Amino acid sequence: MREALCDFLQVLSMSCRTFDRSEAFLAAYAPGEFDCLVTDLRLPGMGGLALQRKLRARGSSIPVIVVTSAIDSLSRSRAMEDGAFAYLTKPVSDDVLVRHLRAALRQWPVQ
Repeated sequence: MREALCDFLQVLSMSCRTFDRSEAFLAAYAPGEFDCLVTDLRLPGMGGLALQRKLRARGSSIPVIVVTSAIDSLSRSRAMEDGAFAYLTKPVSDDVLVRHLRAALRQWPVQ
């Protein structure tokens, strides 16, 4: 899924990097290095909500789009309260994901 999404975004002339776990993303993260993060809640190691909190603790305002199969309202509320730009449940159509991604990129960087 991760590689397919990246390939799709590259077809749309968007640059994309993938990471197999949250810790790998955090190791590569530097302010200004990434314009948006698309993550899931359920990841190996640190989950998506913890990743989002770590980014916010570092002072990052990078837009975060959560794409997950978790449809419970508590997870959605936590993600949005922690500053997620969008919380999308799988399956997500390409059009919906791209619309949210473009909207997130238009708002970045937050002034």
